[in-house]
Amino acid sequence: MEQLRKFARYFRPYRGSILAGIACILGSMSFGLLVPYMVGRAVDDLGAGVTWHKTVYYPLVILGINAVSGVFLFLQRRLLINTSRHIEFDMREDFYAALVDKPLEYFHDNRVGDLMARATNDLAAIRQIVGPMILYTFQAVFALAISLPIMLGISVKLTLLLLIPMPLVSLTVKFLGGRIHTRFERIQEFFSDITARAQENLTGVRVVRAYAQEDAEIERFQILNREYAAQNLRLVRYAAAMRPLLFFFIGLGFVIIVAVGVPMAIEGEITAGDFTSFILYLQRMIWYLIALGYVVNLYQRGTASLKRFNAILEAESAIKDAPGTSEQPPITGRIEFRSLSFAYNGKPVLEDIDLTIEPGMTVAFVGRTGSGKSTLVSLIPRLLDAEPGTLLIDGIPVRDYRLAQLRRAIGFVQQETFLFSDTLANNIAFGADDENPEAETEEQAAERRREIERAAGVAGLSEDIAGFPGGYEQMVGERGITLSGGQKQRTAIARAVMRRPRILILDDALSAVDTYTEEAILHNLRDVRLGRTTLIVSHRVSTIKDADLICVLEDGRIVERGTHEELIALDGDYADLYERQLLEEQLASD
Repeated sequence: MEQLRKFARYFRPYRGSILAGIACILGSMSFGLLVPYMVGRAVDDLGAGVTWHKTVYYPLVILGINAVSGVFLFLQRRLLINTSRHIEFDMREDFYAALVDKPLEYFHDNRVGDLMARATNDLAAIRQIVGPMILYTFQAVFALAISLPIMLGISVKLTLLLLIPMPLVSLTVKFLGGRIHTRFERIQEFFSDITARAQENLTGVRVVRAYAQEDAEIERFQILNREYAAQNLRLVRYAAAMRPLLFFFIGLGFVIIVAVGVPMAIEGEITAGDFTSFILYLQRMIWYLIALGYVVNLYQRGTASLKRFNAILEAESAIKDAPGTSEQPPITGRIEFRSLSFAYNGKPVLEDIDLTIEPGMTVAFVGRTGSGKSTLVSLIPRLLDAEPGTLLIDGIPVRDYRLAQLRRAIGFVQQETFLFSDTLANNIAFGADDENPEAETEEQAAERRREIERAAGVAGLSEDIAGFPGGYEQMVGERGITLSGGQKQRTAIARAVMRRPRILILDDALSAVDTYTEEAILHNLRDVRLGRTTLIVSHRVSTIKDADLICVLEDGRIVERGTHEELIALDGDYADLYERQLLEEQLASD
Protein backbone atom coordinates (compact mmCIF):
# COMPACT_ATOMS: atom_id res chain seq x y z
CA MET A 1 0.00 0.00 0.00
CA GLU A 2 2.94 2.32 0.65
CA GLN A 3 3.91 2.11 -3.02
CA LEU A 4 0.33 2.89 -4.09
CA ARG A 5 0.23 5.96 -1.83
CA LYS A 6 3.30 7.31 -3.58
CA PHE A 7 1.66 6.49 -6.90
CA ALA A 8 -1.54 8.42 -6.06
CA ARG A 9 -0.11 11.79 -7.16
CA TYR A 10 -0.23 10.66 -10.78
CA PHE A 11 -3.99 10.17 -10.51
CA ARG A 12 -4.76 13.73 -9.39
CA PRO A 13 -4.60 15.48 -12.80
CA TYR A 14 -6.96 12.85 -14.23
CA ARG A 15 -9.48 12.62 -11.39
CA GLY A 16 -12.28 13.80 -13.69
CA SER A 17 -11.58 11.14 -16.32
CA ILE A 18 -11.19 8.40 -13.71
CA LEU A 19 -14.42 9.34 -11.90
CA ALA A 20 -16.24 9.56 -15.24
CA GLY A 21 -14.88 6.13 -16.15
CA ILE A 22 -16.05 4.69 -12.82
CA ALA A 23 -19.48 6.28 -13.36
CA CYS A 24 -19.63 4.59 -16.77
CA ILE A 25 -18.74 1.27 -15.12
CA LEU A 26 -21.66 1.79 -12.75
CA GLY A 27 -23.94 2.61 -15.69
CA SER A 28 -22.78 -0.39 -17.69
CA MET A 29 -23.16 -2.76 -14.74
CA SER A 30 -26.56 -1.36 -13.74
CA PHE A 31 -28.03 -1.87 -17.20
CA GLY A 32 -26.15 -5.14 -17.78
CA LEU A 33 -27.51 -6.62 -14.55
CA LEU A 34 -31.07 -5.80 -15.60
CA VAL A 35 -30.81 -8.54 -18.23
CA PRO A 36 -31.03 -11.52 -15.79
CA TYR A 37 -34.02 -9.86 -14.12
CA MET A 38 -35.80 -9.40 -17.48
CA VAL A 39 -35.00 -12.99 -18.50
CA GLY A 40 -36.57 -14.24 -15.26
CA ARG A 41 -39.69 -12.15 -15.83
CA ALA A 42 -39.88 -13.45 -19.40
CA VAL A 43 -39.70 -17.07 -18.20
CA ASP A 44 -42.55 -16.55 -15.73
CA ASP A 45 -44.62 -14.43 -18.11
CA LEU A 46 -44.21 -16.74 -21.09
CA GLY A 47 -44.88 -19.72 -18.84
CA ALA A 48 -48.34 -18.30 -18.22
CA GLY A 49 -49.01 -18.26 -21.97
CA VAL A 50 -47.18 -17.29 -25.16
CA THR A 51 -48.46 -14.26 -27.08
CA TRP A 52 -47.06 -12.32 -30.03
CA HIS A 53 -46.72 -9.23 -27.84
CA LYS A 54 -44.66 -11.06 -25.21
CA THR A 55 -42.52 -12.75 -27.87
CA VAL A 56 -41.54 -9.36 -29.34
CA TYR A 57 -41.50 -7.26 -26.16
CA TYR A 58 -38.92 -9.13 -24.07
CA PRO A 59 -36.27 -9.59 -26.82
CA LEU A 60 -36.55 -5.90 -27.77
CA VAL A 61 -36.25 -4.75 -24.15
CA ILE A 62 -33.24 -7.02 -23.52
CA LEU A 63 -31.64 -5.84 -26.79
CA GLY A 64 -32.15 -2.20 -25.78
CA ILE A 65 -30.69 -2.78 -22.31
CA ASN A 66 -27.61 -4.46 -23.81
CA ALA A 67 -27.20 -1.59 -26.30
CA VAL A 68 -27.18 1.04 -23.52
CA SER A 69 -24.84 -1.14 -21.45
CA GLY A 70 -22.55 -1.45 -24.49
CA VAL A 71 -22.32 2.34 -24.87
CA PHE A 72 -21.28 2.69 -21.22
CA LEU A 73 -18.84 -0.20 -21.69
CA PHE A 74 -17.19 1.59 -24.63
CA LEU A 75 -16.94 4.87 -22.70
CA GLN A 76 -15.51 3.26 -19.56
CA ARG A 77 -12.75 1.52 -21.49
CA ARG A 78 -11.93 4.60 -23.52
CA LEU A 79 -11.73 6.85 -20.45
CA LEU A 80 -9.74 4.50 -18.22
CA ILE A 81 -7.39 3.01 -20.82
CA ASN A 82 -6.64 6.48 -22.24
CA THR A 83 -5.96 7.73 -18.72
CA SER A 84 -3.58 4.84 -18.10
CA ARG A 85 -1.62 5.85 -21.21
CA HIS A 86 -1.47 9.49 -20.06
CA ILE A 87 -0.23 8.45 -16.62
CA GLU A 88 2.38 6.18 -18.22
CA PHE A 89 3.49 9.19 -20.30
CA ASP A 90 3.80 11.37 -17.17
CA MET A 91 5.71 8.69 -15.31
CA ARG A 92 8.13 8.17 -18.20
CA GLU A 93 8.82 11.93 -18.29
CA ASP A 94 9.44 11.98 -14.52
CA PHE A 95 11.66 8.93 -14.86
CA TYR A 96 13.79 10.58 -17.55
CA ALA A 97 13.97 13.88 -15.65
CA ALA A 98 15.07 12.00 -12.51
CA LEU A 99 17.78 10.13 -14.41
CA VAL A 100 19.17 13.27 -16.05
CA ASP A 101 19.37 14.89 -12.60
CA LYS A 102 21.38 12.05 -11.06
CA PRO A 103 25.11 12.59 -10.33
CA LEU A 104 27.79 10.68 -12.23
CA GLU A 105 28.30 8.31 -9.29
CA TYR A 106 24.75 7.02 -9.72
CA PHE A 107 25.55 5.72 -13.21
CA HIS A 108 28.72 4.08 -11.92
CA ASP A 109 26.59 2.03 -9.53
CA ASN A 110 23.61 1.31 -11.83
CA ARG A 111 23.77 -0.37 -15.22
CA VAL A 112 22.18 1.31 -18.22
CA GLY A 113 20.38 -1.93 -19.14
CA ASP A 114 18.73 -2.07 -15.72
CA LEU A 115 17.57 1.54 -16.01
CA MET A 116 16.19 0.87 -19.50
CA ALA A 117 14.27 -2.16 -18.21
CA ARG A 118 12.65 0.00 -15.54
CA ALA A 119 11.71 2.59 -18.15
CA THR A 120 9.98 0.00 -20.36
CA ASN A 121 8.98 -3.28 -18.73
CA ASP A 122 8.24 -1.88 -15.28
CA LEU A 123 6.25 1.07 -16.60
CA ALA A 124 4.15 -1.28 -18.72
CA ALA A 125 3.33 -3.33 -15.59
CA ILE A 126 2.46 -0.17 -13.64
CA ARG A 127 0.13 0.98 -16.42
CA GLN A 128 -1.95 -2.14 -15.87
CA ILE A 129 -2.80 -0.88 -12.37
CA VAL A 130 -4.39 2.25 -13.83
CA GLY A 131 -6.35 0.75 -16.70
CA PRO A 132 -7.37 -2.92 -16.43
CA MET A 133 -7.03 -3.16 -12.64
CA ILE A 134 -9.35 -0.21 -11.92
CA LEU A 135 -11.73 -1.43 -14.62
CA TYR A 136 -12.04 -5.01 -13.36
CA THR A 137 -12.01 -4.04 -9.67
CA PHE A 138 -14.95 -1.66 -9.94
CA GLN A 139 -16.81 -4.04 -12.24
CA ALA A 140 -16.52 -6.74 -9.58
CA VAL A 141 -17.45 -4.37 -6.75
CA PHE A 142 -20.51 -2.99 -8.57
CA ALA A 143 -21.54 -6.48 -9.69
CA LEU A 144 -21.54 -7.67 -6.09
CA ALA A 145 -23.18 -4.48 -4.79
CA ILE A 146 -26.03 -4.68 -7.32
CA SER A 147 -26.44 -8.45 -7.59
CA LEU A 148 -26.38 -9.43 -3.91
CA PRO A 149 -29.44 -7.39 -2.85
CA ILE A 150 -31.40 -8.76 -5.82
CA MET A 151 -30.28 -12.32 -5.05
CA LEU A 152 -31.19 -11.86 -1.37
CA GLY A 153 -34.60 -10.65 -2.52
CA ILE A 154 -35.06 -13.83 -4.56
CA SER A 155 -33.85 -16.22 -1.83
CA VAL A 156 -31.90 -15.51 1.35
CA LYS A 157 -31.25 -19.23 1.75
CA LEU A 158 -29.63 -19.68 -1.67
CA THR A 159 -27.57 -16.50 -1.28
CA LEU A 160 -26.16 -17.57 2.10
CA LEU A 161 -25.24 -20.97 0.67
CA LEU A 162 -22.99 -19.13 -1.80
CA LEU A 163 -20.77 -18.01 1.10
CA ILE A 164 -19.62 -21.58 1.85
CA PRO A 165 -16.71 -21.63 -0.67
CA MET A 166 -15.72 -17.94 -0.11
CA PRO A 167 -13.02 -18.62 2.57
CA LEU A 168 -11.32 -20.98 0.11
CA VAL A 169 -11.39 -18.25 -2.54
CA SER A 170 -9.85 -15.76 -0.10
CA LEU A 171 -7.07 -18.13 0.96
CA THR A 172 -6.26 -18.95 -2.67
CA VAL A 173 -5.94 -15.28 -3.60
CA LYS A 174 -3.78 -14.49 -0.55
CA PHE A 175 -1.40 -17.43 -1.01
CA LEU A 176 -0.94 -17.23 -4.77
CA GLY A 177 -0.91 -13.40 -4.79
CA GLY A 178 2.09 -13.28 -2.45
CA ARG A 179 3.96 -15.83 -4.57
CA ILE A 180 3.24 -13.87 -7.75
CA HIS A 181 4.60 -10.64 -6.21
CA THR A 182 7.87 -12.29 -5.14
CA ARG A 183 8.36 -14.09 -8.46
CA PHE A 184 7.63 -10.99 -10.51
CA GLU A 185 10.24 -8.97 -8.59
CA ARG A 186 12.83 -11.63 -9.44
CA ILE A 187 11.73 -11.70 -13.08
CA GLN A 188 12.13 -7.94 -13.41
CA GLU A 189 15.63 -8.19 -11.96
CA PHE A 190 16.52 -10.92 -14.46
CA PHE A 191 15.05 -8.85 -17.28
CA SER A 192 17.32 -5.99 -16.19
CA ASP A 193 20.32 -8.35 -16.33
CA ILE A 194 19.39 -9.49 -19.84
CA THR A 195 18.84 -5.93 -21.05
CA ALA A 196 22.15 -4.81 -19.55
CA ARG A 197 24.00 -7.72 -21.15
CA ALA A 198 22.49 -7.07 -24.57
CA GLN A 199 23.19 -3.32 -24.31
CA GLU A 200 26.83 -3.91 -23.34
CA ASN A 201 27.38 -6.38 -26.18
CA LEU A 202 25.81 -4.12 -28.78
CA THR A 203 27.82 -1.13 -27.55
CA GLY A 204 31.03 -3.14 -27.39
CA VAL A 205 30.47 -5.15 -30.56
CA ARG A 206 33.88 -4.12 -31.95
CA VAL A 207 35.67 -5.47 -28.88
CA VAL A 208 33.65 -8.70 -28.98
CA ARG A 209 34.59 -9.26 -32.62
CA ALA A 210 38.20 -8.15 -32.20
CA TYR A 211 38.72 -10.81 -29.52
CA ALA A 212 36.59 -13.43 -31.36
CA GLN A 213 34.25 -13.71 -28.37
CA GLU A 214 30.98 -14.02 -30.30
CA ASP A 215 30.35 -17.63 -29.25
CA ALA A 216 31.31 -16.98 -25.63
CA GLU A 217 29.02 -13.95 -25.40
CA ILE A 218 26.16 -15.86 -27.04
CA GLU A 219 26.60 -18.61 -24.45
CA ARG A 220 26.59 -16.10 -21.57
CA PHE A 221 23.44 -14.52 -22.94
CA GLN A 222 21.80 -17.93 -23.34
CA ILE A 223 22.53 -18.78 -19.69
CA LEU A 224 20.84 -15.56 -18.58
CA ASN A 225 17.96 -16.08 -20.98
CA ARG A 226 17.38 -19.65 -19.82
CA GLU A 227 17.24 -18.54 -16.19
CA TYR A 228 14.88 -15.71 -17.15
CA ALA A 229 12.63 -18.20 -18.94
CA ALA A 230 12.75 -20.54 -15.92
CA GLN A 231 11.71 -17.70 -13.60
CA ASN A 232 8.84 -16.85 -15.94
CA LEU A 233 7.69 -20.46 -16.00
CA ARG A 234 7.62 -20.49 -12.19
CA LEU A 235 5.48 -17.37 -12.25
CA VAL A 236 3.19 -18.90 -14.88
CA ARG A 237 2.60 -21.90 -12.62
CA TYR A 238 1.21 -19.67 -9.88
CA ALA A 239 -0.70 -17.37 -12.24
CA ALA A 240 -2.11 -20.35 -14.15
CA ALA A 241 -3.16 -22.11 -10.94
CA MET A 242 -5.16 -19.15 -9.66
CA ARG A 243 -7.88 -19.08 -12.30
CA PRO A 244 -8.80 -22.81 -12.32
CA LEU A 245 -8.74 -22.92 -8.50
CA LEU A 246 -11.08 -19.95 -8.34
CA PHE A 247 -13.29 -21.59 -10.98
CA PHE A 248 -13.35 -24.78 -8.92
CA PHE A 249 -14.19 -23.18 -5.57
CA ILE A 250 -16.79 -20.84 -7.05
CA GLY A 251 -18.12 -23.76 -9.08
CA LEU A 252 -18.78 -25.54 -5.78
CA GLY A 253 -21.18 -22.75 -4.99
CA PHE A 254 -22.85 -23.28 -8.36
CA VAL A 255 -23.28 -27.00 -7.59
CA ILE A 256 -24.79 -26.20 -4.19
CA ILE A 257 -27.24 -23.73 -5.73
CA VAL A 258 -28.39 -26.19 -8.39
CA ALA A 259 -28.71 -29.01 -5.85
CA VAL A 260 -30.78 -26.88 -3.47
CA GLY A 261 -32.48 -24.47 -5.89
CA VAL A 262 -34.05 -26.96 -8.30
CA PRO A 263 -36.11 -28.70 -5.56
CA MET A 264 -37.12 -25.26 -4.25
CA ALA A 265 -38.41 -24.29 -7.71
CA ILE A 266 -40.23 -27.60 -8.10
CA GLU A 267 -41.87 -27.22 -4.71
CA GLY A 268 -42.87 -23.64 -5.52
CA GLU A 269 -40.70 -21.88 -2.92
CA ILE A 270 -39.39 -19.75 -5.79
CA THR A 271 -40.68 -19.38 -9.34
CA ALA A 272 -38.90 -20.83 -12.34
CA GLY A 273 -38.21 -17.27 -13.49
CA ASP A 274 -36.66 -16.31 -10.15
CA PHE A 275 -34.46 -19.40 -10.21
CA THR A 276 -33.39 -18.58 -13.78
CA SER A 277 -32.55 -15.00 -12.74
CA PHE A 278 -30.62 -16.27 -9.71
CA ILE A 279 -28.55 -18.64 -11.87
CA LEU A 280 -27.78 -15.83 -14.36
CA TYR A 281 -26.76 -13.45 -11.55
CA LEU A 282 -24.59 -16.19 -10.09
CA GLN A 283 -23.00 -16.78 -13.49
CA ARG A 284 -22.10 -13.10 -13.80
CA MET A 285 -20.78 -12.98 -10.25
CA ILE A 286 -18.55 -15.96 -10.98
CA TRP A 287 -17.09 -14.15 -13.98
CA TYR A 288 -16.30 -11.02 -11.96
CA LEU A 289 -14.87 -13.00 -9.05
CA ILE A 290 -12.60 -14.76 -11.53
CA ALA A 291 -11.65 -11.30 -12.84
CA LEU A 292 -10.64 -10.41 -9.28
CA GLY A 293 -8.03 -13.16 -9.51
CA TYR A 294 -6.63 -11.41 -12.58
CA VAL A 295 -6.74 -8.12 -10.64
CA VAL A 296 -4.64 -9.68 -7.86
CA ASN A 297 -2.13 -10.79 -10.50
CA LEU A 298 -1.96 -7.26 -11.96
CA TYR A 299 -1.72 -5.70 -8.51
CA GLN A 300 1.20 -7.87 -7.43
CA ARG A 301 3.07 -7.27 -10.68
CA GLY A 302 2.33 -3.55 -10.62
CA THR A 303 3.39 -2.96 -7.02
CA ALA A 304 6.62 -4.91 -7.59
CA SER A 305 7.38 -2.63 -10.55
CA LEU A 306 6.29 0.47 -8.60
CA LYS A 307 8.90 -0.35 -5.98
CA ARG A 308 11.62 -0.42 -8.65
CA PHE A 309 10.28 2.76 -10.28
CA ASN A 310 10.09 4.68 -7.00
CA ALA A 311 13.64 3.65 -6.15
CA ILE A 312 14.82 5.76 -9.10
CA LEU A 313 12.70 8.79 -8.23
CA GLU A 314 13.60 8.68 -4.54
CA ALA A 315 17.36 8.39 -5.03
CA GLU A 316 18.54 11.82 -3.92
CA SER A 317 20.86 13.76 -6.20
CA ALA A 318 23.83 14.98 -4.18
CA ILE A 319 24.68 17.63 -6.78
CA LYS A 320 21.86 20.14 -7.13
CA ASP A 321 21.06 23.80 -6.62
CA ALA A 322 21.23 24.73 -2.96
CA PRO A 323 18.03 26.23 -1.47
CA GLY A 324 17.93 29.97 -2.05
CA THR A 325 20.56 29.91 -4.80
CA SER A 326 20.15 32.91 -7.09
CA GLU A 327 21.59 34.09 -10.39
CA GLN A 328 25.11 35.46 -9.86
CA PRO A 329 26.92 38.14 -11.90
CA PRO A 330 28.24 36.92 -15.28
CA ILE A 331 31.26 34.64 -14.88
CA THR A 332 34.61 36.12 -15.97
CA GLY A 333 36.71 33.01 -15.34
CA ARG A 334 38.73 33.46 -12.14
CA ILE A 335 39.15 30.06 -10.46
CA GLU A 336 40.48 29.52 -6.97
CA PHE A 337 41.24 26.25 -5.20
CA ARG A 338 41.62 26.71 -1.44
CA SER A 339 43.24 23.77 0.35
CA LEU A 340 40.98 21.50 -1.69
CA SER A 341 40.91 17.80 -0.92
CA PHE A 342 38.60 15.25 -2.49
CA ALA A 343 37.89 11.57 -1.91
CA TYR A 344 35.89 9.20 -4.10
CA ASN A 345 34.14 6.31 -2.34
CA GLY A 346 36.36 6.94 0.68
CA LYS A 347 39.59 6.85 -1.36
CA PRO A 348 41.62 10.12 -1.37
CA VAL A 349 42.08 11.46 -4.90
CA LEU A 350 43.15 15.08 -4.35
CA GLU A 351 44.95 16.53 -1.34
CA ASP A 352 45.55 20.11 -0.27
CA ILE A 353 45.28 21.80 -3.68
CA ASP A 354 46.00 25.55 -3.51
CA LEU A 355 45.84 27.31 -6.86
CA THR A 356 44.55 30.60 -8.23
CA ILE A 357 43.84 30.99 -11.96
CA GLU A 358 43.20 34.50 -13.21
CA PRO A 359 40.72 35.23 -16.04
CA GLY A 360 42.23 34.64 -19.47
CA MET A 361 45.04 32.39 -18.23
CA THR A 362 45.89 29.07 -19.84
CA VAL A 363 46.78 26.53 -17.17
CA ALA A 364 47.89 22.98 -17.92
CA PHE A 365 47.85 19.90 -15.71
CA VAL A 366 50.18 17.01 -16.37
CA GLY A 367 51.02 13.87 -14.45
CA ARG A 368 50.83 10.12 -14.44
CA THR A 369 47.57 8.24 -14.95
CA GLY A 370 45.53 8.34 -11.74
CA SER A 371 47.25 11.43 -10.34
CA GLY A 372 43.92 13.31 -10.11
CA LYS A 373 44.06 15.61 -13.15
CA SER A 374 40.62 14.76 -14.57
CA THR A 375 39.04 14.77 -11.11
CA LEU A 376 40.38 18.27 -10.47
CA VAL A 377 38.87 19.79 -13.61
CA SER A 378 35.60 17.84 -13.16
CA LEU A 379 35.02 19.71 -9.90
CA ILE A 380 34.71 23.04 -11.72
CA PRO A 381 31.38 22.33 -13.53
CA ARG A 382 30.31 20.31 -10.47
CA LEU A 383 30.28 16.97 -12.22
CA LEU A 384 31.80 16.04 -8.88
CA ASP A 385 31.30 18.14 -5.76
CA ALA A 386 34.13 19.69 -3.76
CA GLU A 387 33.84 20.45 -0.07
CA PRO A 388 32.09 23.78 0.60
CA GLY A 389 34.37 26.80 0.40
CA THR A 390 37.30 24.98 -1.24
CA LEU A 391 36.48 25.97 -4.84
CA LEU A 392 35.53 29.50 -5.87
CA ILE A 393 34.76 31.07 -9.24
CA ASP A 394 35.07 34.85 -9.44
CA GLY A 395 35.39 34.84 -5.66
CA ILE A 396 32.02 33.11 -5.20
CA PRO A 397 31.80 29.54 -3.82
CA VAL A 398 30.94 27.27 -6.73
CA ARG A 399 27.91 25.88 -4.85
CA ASP A 400 26.36 29.36 -4.74
CA TYR A 401 25.94 29.33 -8.52
CA ARG A 402 22.92 27.80 -10.13
CA LEU A 403 24.03 24.72 -12.02
CA ALA A 404 22.53 26.05 -15.26
CA GLN A 405 24.45 29.36 -15.03
CA LEU A 406 27.69 27.64 -14.02
CA ARG A 407 27.63 25.05 -16.79
CA ARG A 408 26.54 27.51 -19.47
CA ALA A 409 29.81 29.35 -18.85
CA ILE A 410 31.95 26.23 -19.28
CA GLY A 411 32.96 24.32 -22.40
CA PHE A 412 34.15 20.87 -21.33
CA VAL A 413 35.81 18.38 -23.69
CA GLN A 414 36.12 15.16 -21.70
CA GLN A 415 38.45 12.20 -22.08
CA GLU A 416 35.72 9.91 -23.36
CA THR A 417 34.11 11.61 -26.32
CA PHE A 418 30.39 11.01 -26.63
CA LEU A 419 28.52 11.88 -29.81
CA PHE A 420 24.80 11.47 -30.35
CA SER A 421 23.29 9.49 -33.21
CA ASP A 422 22.59 12.66 -35.15
CA THR A 423 24.14 14.89 -37.79
CA LEU A 424 27.59 16.42 -37.38
CA ALA A 425 26.01 19.88 -37.37
CA ASN A 426 23.64 19.01 -34.53
CA ASN A 427 26.43 17.38 -32.53
CA ILE A 428 28.57 20.50 -32.85
CA ALA A 429 25.66 22.79 -31.97
CA PHE A 430 24.56 20.64 -29.02
CA GLY A 431 24.10 22.82 -25.95
CA ALA A 432 25.21 25.99 -27.72
CA ASP A 433 21.90 27.69 -27.03
CA ASP A 434 18.34 26.97 -26.03
CA GLU A 435 16.92 27.75 -29.43
CA ASN A 436 14.79 25.25 -31.28
CA PRO A 437 16.32 24.82 -34.76
CA GLU A 438 12.89 23.93 -36.13
CA ALA A 439 11.56 27.36 -35.09
CA GLU A 440 14.49 29.41 -36.47
CA THR A 441 14.10 32.02 -39.18
CA GLU A 442 16.22 31.65 -42.32
CA GLU A 443 18.54 34.39 -41.08
CA GLN A 444 18.97 32.70 -37.69
CA ALA A 445 19.57 29.33 -39.35
CA ALA A 446 22.23 30.88 -41.61
CA GLU A 447 23.96 32.51 -38.63
CA ARG A 448 23.82 29.22 -36.74
CA ARG A 449 25.41 27.40 -39.68
CA ARG A 450 28.22 30.00 -39.84
CA GLU A 451 28.90 29.47 -36.14
CA ILE A 452 29.00 25.69 -36.66
CA GLU A 453 31.43 26.04 -39.56
CA ARG A 454 33.61 28.45 -37.55
CA ALA A 455 33.77 26.01 -34.63
CA ALA A 456 34.57 23.13 -36.99
CA GLY A 457 37.36 25.21 -38.53
CA VAL A 458 38.89 25.93 -35.13
CA ALA A 459 38.79 22.21 -34.30
CA GLY A 460 40.50 21.32 -37.60
CA LEU A 461 37.45 19.40 -38.77
CA SER A 462 36.50 21.36 -41.89
CA GLU A 463 38.54 19.32 -44.37
CA ASP A 464 37.21 16.03 -42.99
CA ILE A 465 33.62 17.27 -43.23
CA ALA A 466 34.17 18.37 -46.83
CA GLY A 467 35.06 14.75 -47.62
CA PHE A 468 31.87 13.32 -46.11
CA PRO A 469 29.02 12.56 -48.57
CA GLY A 470 26.53 14.38 -46.36
CA GLY A 471 28.83 17.19 -45.27
CA TYR A 472 27.58 18.77 -42.06
CA GLU A 473 24.37 16.73 -42.36
CA GLN A 474 26.32 13.47 -42.25
CA MET A 475 24.87 11.08 -39.66
CA VAL A 476 27.61 9.97 -37.29
CA GLY A 477 25.90 6.83 -35.95
CA GLU A 478 25.49 5.78 -32.34
CA ARG A 479 28.31 7.21 -30.20
CA GLY A 480 29.86 8.53 -33.43
CA ILE A 481 30.76 5.04 -34.60
CA THR A 482 31.26 6.16 -38.24
CA LEU A 483 34.03 8.60 -37.23
CA SER A 484 37.63 7.95 -36.30
CA GLY A 485 38.85 8.62 -32.77
CA GLY A 486 40.50 11.86 -33.85
CA GLN A 487 37.40 13.04 -35.72
CA LYS A 488 35.26 12.37 -32.66
CA GLN A 489 37.61 14.35 -30.43
CA ARG A 490 37.68 17.26 -32.85
CA THR A 491 33.88 17.24 -33.06
CA ALA A 492 33.78 17.47 -29.26
CA ILE A 493 36.24 20.39 -29.35
CA ALA A 494 34.07 22.14 -31.94
CA ARG A 495 31.05 21.59 -29.69
CA ALA A 496 32.85 23.26 -26.77
CA VAL A 497 34.05 26.17 -28.93
CA MET A 498 30.53 26.69 -30.29
CA ARG A 499 29.34 27.58 -26.78
CA ARG A 500 31.77 30.55 -26.58
CA PRO A 501 32.49 29.63 -22.96
CA ARG A 502 34.20 31.80 -20.37
CA ILE A 503 36.05 28.71 -19.12
CA LEU A 504 37.32 26.13 -21.62
CA ILE A 505 38.41 22.73 -20.27
CA LEU A 506 40.26 20.27 -22.50
CA ASP A 507 40.66 16.99 -20.64
CA ASP A 508 43.16 14.99 -22.71
CA ALA A 509 41.15 16.19 -25.70
CA LEU A 510 43.93 15.78 -28.29
CA SER A 511 45.15 12.29 -27.40
CA ALA A 512 43.63 10.70 -30.54
CA VAL A 513 45.04 13.18 -33.08
CA ASP A 514 48.50 13.20 -34.62
CA THR A 515 51.05 15.85 -33.68
CA TYR A 516 50.54 17.78 -36.93
CA THR A 517 46.77 18.05 -36.39
CA GLU A 518 47.37 18.85 -32.71
CA GLU A 519 49.62 21.76 -33.64
CA ALA A 520 47.02 23.09 -36.10
CA ILE A 521 44.21 22.85 -33.52
CA LEU A 522 46.29 24.57 -30.81
CA HIS A 523 47.14 27.33 -33.28
CA ASN A 524 43.44 27.81 -34.13
CA LEU A 525 42.51 27.81 -30.45
CA ARG A 526 44.79 30.75 -29.67
CA ASP A 527 42.23 33.28 -30.85
CA VAL A 528 39.43 31.40 -29.06
CA ARG A 529 41.41 31.34 -25.82
CA LEU A 530 41.99 35.09 -25.79
CA GLY A 531 40.20 36.51 -22.75
CA ARG A 532 38.98 33.04 -21.76
CA THR A 533 40.29 30.88 -18.95
CA THR A 534 41.58 27.64 -20.45
CA LEU A 535 42.47 24.47 -18.55
CA ILE A 536 44.31 21.74 -20.43
CA VAL A 537 44.88 18.20 -19.15
CA SER A 538 47.37 16.28 -21.24
CA HIS A 539 50.10 13.65 -21.25
CA ARG A 540 51.88 15.37 -24.15
CA VAL A 541 54.29 18.16 -23.32
CA SER A 542 53.87 19.49 -26.87
CA THR A 543 50.23 20.25 -26.06
CA ILE A 544 50.91 22.31 -22.94
CA LYS A 545 54.36 23.89 -23.29
CA ASP A 546 52.88 27.29 -24.28
CA ALA A 547 50.59 27.45 -21.23
CA ASP A 548 50.90 30.38 -18.83
CA LEU A 549 51.20 27.93 -15.94
CA ILE A 550 51.89 24.20 -15.85
CA CYS A 551 51.04 22.13 -12.77
CA VAL A 552 52.50 18.66 -12.27
CA LEU A 553 50.31 16.35 -10.18
CA GLU A 554 51.49 13.30 -8.29
CA ASP A 555 49.22 11.23 -6.00
CA GLY A 556 46.64 14.01 -5.89
CA ARG A 557 49.08 16.81 -5.01
CA ILE A 558 50.66 19.59 -7.05
CA VAL A 559 54.36 18.77 -6.79
CA GLU A 560 55.65 21.25 -9.39
CA ARG A 561 54.32 24.43 -10.96
CA GLY A 562 55.65 27.06 -13.34
CA THR A 563 56.11 27.84 -17.02
CA HIS A 564 57.64 25.33 -19.42
CA GLU A 565 61.05 26.99 -19.17
CA GLU A 566 60.92 27.21 -15.37
CA LEU A 567 60.02 23.54 -15.01
CA ILE A 568 62.76 22.45 -17.41
CA ALA A 569 65.24 24.46 -15.34
CA LEU A 570 63.87 22.82 -12.18
CA ASP A 571 64.96 19.45 -13.60
CA GLY A 572 62.21 17.53 -11.84
CA ASP A 573 59.36 15.25 -12.96
CA TYR A 574 58.29 17.58 -15.76
CA ALA A 575 61.80 17.83 -17.19
CA ASP A 576 62.09 14.05 -17.05
CA LEU A 577 58.76 13.66 -18.89
CA TYR A 578 59.86 16.20 -21.52
CA GLU A 579 63.16 14.42 -22.16
CA ARG A 580 61.47 11.03 -22.47
CA GLN A 581 58.94 12.36 -24.98
CA LEU A 582 61.69 14.04 -27.02
CA LEU A 583 63.54 10.72 -27.12
CA GLU A 584 60.38 8.87 -28.20
CA GLU A 585 59.84 11.37 -31.03
CA GLN A 586 63.45 10.98 -32.20
CA LEU A 587 63.18 7.19 -32.16
CA ALA A 588 59.89 7.36 -34.06
CA SER A 589 61.40 9.63 -36.72
CA ASP A 590 64.38 7.29 -37.16
